[in-house]
Amino acid sequence: MNYALVLNLLGRLLAVEAGLMMPSLFVALADGGRDALAFAYSIILALAAGLLLILFFRPRERELHAYEGLVVVGLAWALLSAFGALPFMFSGAAGYFWDAYFETVSGFTTTGATIFSQVEQFGKGILFWRSFTHWVGGMGILILTLAVMPKLGARSAFLARAESPGPTFSRMLPRMRDTARVLYAIYAVMTLLLTGLLMLSGLPLFDAAIHALGTAGTGGFSNRNLSVGAYNNVAAEILITVFMFLFGTNFIVYFRLLKGEGIKALRHEEIRTYYLIGLVAIAVITLNTTAHYGDAATALRHASFQVASIMSTTGFSTSDFDLWPQFSRILLVLLMLIGACAGSTGGGIKVSRIMLMGKSAGREIGHTVRPRHVKTIKLEGRLVDAETLHSVMVFFIIYVFFLLLGTLLASLDGVNFTTSFSATASCLSNIGPGLSLVGPMESYGHFSPGVKYMFSGLMLLGRLEFIPLLVLFHPAVWRRAH
Repeated sequence: MNYALVLNLLGRLLAVEAGLMMPSLFVALADGGRDALAFAYSIILALAAGLLLILFFRPRERELHAYEGLVVVGLAWALLSAFGALPFMFSGAAGYFWDAYFETVSGFTTTGATIFSQVEQFGKGILFWRSFTHWVGGMGILILTLAVMPKLGARSAFLARAESPGPTFSRMLPRMRDTARVLYAIYAVMTLLLTGLLMLSGLPLFDAAIHALGTAGTGGFSNRNLSVGAYNNVAAEILITVFMFLFGTNFIVYFRLLKGEGIKALRHEEIRTYYLIGLVAIAVITLNTTAHYGDAATALRHASFQVASIMSTTGFSTSDFDLWPQFSRILLVLLMLIGACAGSTGGGIKVSRIMLMGKSAGREIGHTVRPRHVKTIKLEGRLVDAETLHSVMVFFIIYVFFLLLGTLLASLDGVNFTTSFSATASCLSNIGPGLSLVGPMESYGHFSPGVKYMFSGLMLLGRLEFIPLLVLFHPAVWRRAH
């Protein structure tokens, strides 16, 4: 293990985080200086810690190996969340570190679960920081770093691969740094476009920016207690619905569209499945909730928004779906588990993994009937190798294990099964709201400190898809030398 390189990279990331807090400081100053000192102190501490690590740990060898990339990613997300919690502590928004840490982890992992039930009392600086963590974490903290910092060596792709969701990782361009820049350029333009459109729909600039950041990162933090439903603005709801689906789409599609490869983009198998599942879920929930709302139009309005919100793992709400019929509530939980596309800002198991598991099951059934028949598995027209299929099954097994373990541990707080299961599924899939005591109009504030730390761990595990964090607990990683 090249400890000097790992610590040096962590220091550089802390310095980047200090810079990322600057926009929130400016917003706080524009808000009359409220919470400005909280951000000033946080920036100073993050920058000081980062500079100390950079100055004291100067690696002789700067070549990053695969397992070191995993270690950097795992440690970075935990460390950056700890420093990102400082503004909540210094401002008094959170009285305890475990609450501030939970909120920050929820932000960076784009989960959107919150310990706050009354957010409208906070200053604009704190509200902006909550939502900005979504935007930074959506595409990836380290991918942003790769885009703005000097290259880290030929194997810098290990950082991006460890942080990027999905069963496979694809470069858009030969150099990882160029790929990161293209990703963030697309990401930023789409965010700015949504901000402008929301302003045209009637939302004030600050509110439009907050909800655009939350939509882009598929996070779901709002500056209103009732989330998007507080505005009762149909135009804004339609815009956010469309963009939630768009940000839950694999960004490779947008890159191909920019290159003029529209046909290839439209033939993307995972994208077609993603939108098909969404449309079917909207139709079914609309039928199931028409009696609840009294008319089909209103049912369609809320069904489409909530399906987009849950499936893209954003977590915004326009109504209390915990009051919907049982069928629709269970269907939403299933959508939580499925999640968005690989290569998007969304969470969950991912549509591509669900497809691969379905194809694997079909192949095994077919093999039982016709033992001598050899059938290959393809995705997007390409042959899927055994290693990828193995990694998908391992991911699913680990996911189910932590889903069951988290449900069991959450029950120690005396909550009902619906609460503990949906809260665990929500944290693992990085969604935010669940059912019952963690419904869209509730918060996670009533859980004990230990369970909040456990949920924070689950959010990190889900966002990083387990391996970068679990590898930190493997003794061989720390003993390994090169």
